[in-house]
Amino acid sequence: MSATEQQSILEVAGLGKDVPSGQSTLTILDGIGFTVGRGESVAIVGASGSGKSTLLGLMAGLDQPTRGTVRLAGQNLSALDEDGRAALRGRELGFVFQSFHLLPALTALENAMLPLELLGQPEPQAAAEAMLARVGLADRLGHYPKHLSGGEQQRVALARAFAVHPRLLLADEPTGNLDAATGRQIIDLMFAMNAEQGTTLVLVTHDEALARRCHRTLRLDGGRMVH
Repeated sequence: MSATEQQSILEVAGLGKDVPSGQSTLTILDGIGFTVGRGESVAIVGASGSGKSTLLGLMAGLDQPTRGTVRLAGQNLSALDEDGRAALRGRELGFVFQSFHLLPALTALENAMLPLELLGQPEPQAAAEAMLARVGLADRLGHYPKHLSGGEQQRVALARAFAVHPRLLLADEPTGNLDAATGRQIIDLMFAMNAEQGTTLVLVTHDEALARRCHRTLRLDGGRMVH
């Protein structure tokens, strides 16, 4: 393993994604390349349709690129099968989405426990309870998502994401469905927990003020990186 690989958690090289469009092919991303160091916070900004969410999906191994490579924790995602990518995600990644992505049939506690149980970690309930207390929801453990406010649901999502102590957190417009004041609280909490755990953060956003809180910003325009 090279010195660069030891220092980086994510390496993207020559990344491109094409999709069929009628009789032709539409290029969503092309020539994307960057490295994210361990413990770094990086914002990916761009207008709607610039390819931000597509890039996030490729970085997480949720989709396969047309060309180029993504290396997560030193592993080339394209060299792994679907089960291998899922196992790597479970060990290394936490996710926070705009729409929360909580399972409606599970309580706040059960949602936060889920990734711990999937990894077979001991004492998942105690760990999830501690993480929910950290996000200020110690009195909401038995509540279902429909009985929680948007801000509370995103707090559960943060607890779930950080419960496994991921090396990399991917956040996709985490305040997109929240009012401004609640959004600021969620972002403050996310950055605080990120610092506590020494997690690497990649944040997709259209919010320039939010992007400035990260160590550096990558810009996408029409599927290409601009400088």
